[in-house]
This record gives sequence, structure tokens and C-alpha cells, in this order.
Amino acid sequence: MKQLLTLASCLVSFFIFSQNDRIDDLTVQLAYQKADSTKVDLSLMLIDELYAVEDYKKALLYINQTAKLSESLNYTKGLAESTYYRALIYTQRNDYYNAIDNYDKSRKYYLQISDTLGIAKVSNSIGLIEIRRGNYAVGLKNSLSAIDIFEKQDLKDELSSAYNNLAEAYFKTNQIDKAIEFNIKALEVREQINDRKGIIASTKNIADLYSMRKEHRKAIEYYEKVLDMLNPTNDKDVRGEILPKLGSEYLQFKEYDKASDYLVEGLKYNRREGNQEGILRALNAIGNLNLQKKKVRLAEIQLNEAYTIAQKIDNKTELLENYKLHIALDSTRGYFQNAFFWQNKYYDLKEELAETDQPVFPTDVEPLDLHDSNPIEDDINNFEENSTDGKKTWLDNPLILYGALAATALLLVLLLFIFIKNRKQKATIAEQKEKLEQEKVRNEAILEQTHHLEEVNQVKDKLFSIVSHDLKDSISSIKAFLDLLKEDSISKEEFRELIPELSENANNASSLLFNLLNWSKSQMQSLEPKPELFNIQEVFHTKMALVEQKVEDKRIVLIDESQRDFIYADRSMVEIVIQNLITNAVKFSRTGDVITISNQDVNGKALICVEDTGVGISRENIDKLFNANKNFTTVGTKNEKGTGLGLTIAKDLVELNNGRIWVESTENVGSKFFIELPKAAPIA
Repeated sequence: MKQLLTLASCLVSFFIFSQNDRIDDLTVQLAYQKADSTKVDLSLMLIDELYAVEDYKKALLYINQTAKLSESLNYTKGLAESTYYRALIYTQRNDYYNAIDNYDKSRKYYLQISDTLGIAKVSNSIGLIEIRRGNYAVGLKNSLSAIDIFEKQDLKDELSSAYNNLAEAYFKTNQIDKAIEFNIKALEVREQINDRKGIIASTKNIADLYSMRKEHRKAIEYYEKVLDMLNPTNDKDVRGEILPKLGSEYLQFKEYDKASDYLVEGLKYNRREGNQEGILRALNAIGNLNLQKKKVRLAEIQLNEAYTIAQKIDNKTELLENYKLHIALDSTRGYFQNAFFWQNKYYDLKEELAETDQPVFPTDVEPLDLHDSNPIEDDINNFEENSTDGKKTWLDNPLILYGALAATALLLVLLLFIFIKNRKQKATIAEQKEKLEQEKVRNEAILEQTHHLEEVNQVKDKLFSIVSHDLKDSISSIKAFLDLLKEDSISKEEFRELIPELSENANNASSLLFNLLNWSKSQMQSLEPKPELFNIQEVFHTKMALVEQKVEDKRIVLIDESQRDFIYADRSMVEIVIQNLITNAVKFSRTGDVITISNQDVNGKALICVEDTGVGISRENIDKLFNANKNFTTVGTKNEKGTGLGLTIAKDLVELNNGRIWVESTENVGSKFFIELPKAAPIA
């Protein structure tokens, strides 16, 4: 091992010395080169070497000299390249204003010489800056257009950077699948160019993303790949981060031995390196491990130490996790007063984090069609068309000028004749146009009214189909029980055991009828919402009570994270939607799965979430869920049947109340259904 480390150190030293020799050699050559374009090209090579070793101060001196020489020689390529390097250095110094300014100047120079690759490099760099600044749509468009050029020319280094930019942008916009896709692309390129640091970074990113998606086996696979690549001397921070994460992933499967090995190693390693973040993450995970193994006293010591560190370094994410583990710890020991204390701190911090770290909604970015054309190539073509390039114009030729004047005079005479001839027809045309406009307005009003009535009838038909289906199930079940009793097919003792299920069916039927009658009474004329302010938490509690028996039968964990909050919508419609989502969550959850119901304020609107860890939805089926033309349905985990119209009508009812509904789901991991509704009446 020592021999390998020595060899690695020698190779690094040799590379550094070789690079310094090249810088010295280029400096000498530059001193004896006469002031022409060759000197500019040599200077650019030297600037590239200085940038690579991060000697930005000296690089800027040569950049300024090179730009002046290029300008005096009218050498546009030299101006483009030197300005581009200046922008890169400003980017490294986080001076985004000057960086963007120099990128724009460099882009103009590249356009003048039709340098497609140069423009692509600028676009990719601008994409990276805009992504860092949070302008994800602009960043994505720039990087996508650059990637097309890099792929055509098979430029590995540039592709590595561009793929990584896109992966970061998709992650920031909550598009996890896309983020994984482009991290994998970046990894493939980085493996081809032997970019060790890039390979480690991309592999770690992929592992983190799979962990977020709860694909823990995949996360373990990539975390272990990272560990295998790490250098004990140069990658200490990464190792300190990976070991606790890997242990936590094994803990998800209750593989306590492996989890313990990685977590203990991670804790020892981070203590030795003095890495407080790593120590905190490892202590929380080990505390959770010992809590699951009923080693309560040991878990208490570790969680208390983690609590102290989290407060000291102000790591609120791990502090929130620590609060949750303290709640479980004190509940296990029967210290319910202490558990209540930790619970209050948990919800206070959770609310604070929710205000500063709101959910990231999908960013609508227009997809770029790069098959027929690329924005970069289009820019070059437009620039060439608009540029005269010093060629003679028709103004320089007297014969063409006189001919143009004669043609203009003839055209004026012709236009005057046409004007006099058509003058009488203008009044008639204007009158006919006005009549046509009036007729058009009337027809559009009739079509709109007809379309509205058709939509209303469709929604009503779907709604009554769903309600009648649910009523039929409940009433048929009740009748079946009564028939069994009537025919003496079951004993009274057996019937008493069935009473809870019979009661649940009766309650369901009663609730459905009550909501249907109230809703129908207010909707006799048209399907128009009757909005009001009401507490959404009350609706949650009412609807959760209706599924208590099914939740108990399936041994599902139902977590209520709802909070008191008011929304402005038609209460009956919202009740139908919430009941549908909760029923679906129960329907597609397996024994031991978890259903979580929550709501929070997001940008002045109410964001409702019904989350389950059930069977999930495949990617091809997600698009069918809200399709009004397809009654898409599947059976539940216990062969429960449905109409296939529930989510379609839910979408219609939510949109009638100025809201929106969407789903995020991963097969065999679970689903999250989101509803966004207004909290106040719109301002007139």
C-alpha cells in the first residue's frame, strides 16, 4: 500500500513539474515571438496552462496583453478566446456580473468568425452560471444547445461539464429522473477521460438521488462504488460523508450487522479527522440503530451528543432528524412528557424549515428540438445574413440607383390608381367586416355555452357513476350480511364479529349519501362551485375516520401531519376529492405500509399531500390517471375494484376551484398526490 501511495505521489509531482516546465517554455517562446497572430495563439496556450494551475492573477495579465494585441491586429479569434478566459476567471471568483458581461462579448466575437464550438463553450458556461443563480430555465436552454454541438464533435471534456450542469439543474427543479439520467451520462464520459474526481462526484450524486427516491439497494450499490475509488490520503471528507450514509441505507433493510460496521467505522473516522458534520450524521444513524435494537441507554447517549453538535454547528436538517429520534426514544421509555417536549420542538423546526425551504415545483422548460436545427447554429446564420462583411451595396452603383428610383416612381403611380379605384369599396368592406365580427362573437358565445354544458354533464355523469359505485358496494355488503342472518347461515356470535365491518359499510353509505344530497342541493342549476372558508384539517379527520376499519384490517400505519388551516373552495367538492385520494392510498397500500396526510402554506396557497409507501404507479400509467377519455383502473392490493373515474373527477373538481392536482410516484416505492388550492377569495 505504501508503495502505491509513493508511486501516486511521484506521478502527481511529475505532472506538476511537467506543467511548470511547459509554462516556462511557453513564456520564453512568447518573449522572442514577433507581434503577430502566432504570438496571440502562443499567449492563449500560456493562458490556458495558467488557468489550469489556478494562477488567475498572472493569467489576467496575459489576457489583457493578448486582447490589446488582438485588437491592434484585428484578430477576432484572439479577442474571442482572451475574453472567454477572462469570463472564466470572473466565474471562479463568483463575480457573476463581470462574468456574464465578458461571456456576451466573447459570444459576439465568436459569431463574427462563425465559430460554432466557441459559441457552444460560451453557452455551456452561461448555463452553469444561470443554474448556480437559480435561473434554471435559462441555464437548461443554454446547456442543452451546447451539448448538441459537443456531442456532434465528440468533445469529452466539454460534455462532462455540460452533462453535470444539466444534472444539477434538473435536481434543483425537482426532476429527479432527469437528474439521474444526466449524472449517469456525465459518469460515462468522465470514465472515458479518466477524470477521477469527476467520476467520484457523479457516482456520489447518483447514490444520493437513488436514496432520495427510496431506491435503497441502488443507493448502496453506488455508495460502495464510491468507497472503492477513494484515496485514503486525498479523499478524507468524501469518505467521512459516505460511511454514515451507507450505514443508514443498510439500516433501511434492518441489516443491522452491515449497518453497524459502516456506522461505527464512519463515527471513528470522522472523530479522527475532526469532521463535525460527519460525526453528527453518524451519531444520529447509530442512535437510530441502537433504538431499533432496544439498546435504549446507549441510544440516549449518542442522540444527546448528536443534539449538542447539531446545535453547535447549526445543522437544522440533522437537528430535525434528532428531534424525531428523541420522540421515539422517550416514547419507548414511557417518558411521554419528554416526548411531548421533543415533539413541540420538532414541529416548530419543521415549520421554520418549510418557510425557508419550500417544495420545488416542476419548472416548465420548453424542450429544445435539436434534430433539424440548433439555436447556436441559427444565431450564426442570422448573424451572417445581417452582416454586410464590407461588401458593396446597391447604393454604390449609379445605374442600379437610377433604376430603383424609376421603379419606385412607377410603383407610386400604380398604388395611387389602386387607392382611387378601391376607395369606394372601403365603406362596404368595413360594414361587412363589422357584421361578420358581430356574428363571430355570437357564434363563439353559443359554442362556449354549449361546450360548458357538455363539460358540466360529463362531470356530473362521472361523479354519480363514482358515488353510485361506492354506494352499491356498501349497500350490497350490508344486504349480504343481513341475508346470512335471515337464512340462519351464521350464528349470532359470528354475526357479532361482523358487526364492526357492517357498521363501517353503513357509515360509508350514510356519509356518501349525506355529501351527495348536500352537493346535489347546491348544484341543481349548474356545476358551479360554492366557495367558502373552511378548516381543511376538519375534512382530513372526517375522511380518515371513514377508513379506520380498512386501515386496521390491512395493518397500515396512518400518520396525521395535518395542521389547522383555512382554504377558500367548495367544501363538498373538496371532501369528495380528499375521500377519493385517501381511499386510493388505502387501496394500493400493502400490509405494514405507511400513509401520511399533511398540508402546509406554500406561496400563499394551501398545498395538500396524501403520501403512501404502497405499490406505486408505473411511468406509463401516470399519464392515464387524469385522462377524461380513458376510465383507467387497476385492482388494489386485496383485489379491491374501482370505476376508473375517481382521479378524473377529482381533477375536474379541483380545477373548478381554481386549483391544480398532480402526482409523483415510483413503482414499488410509493406515491404522493398533491393538491394546490387558494386560501382566500380572488381580488376583483
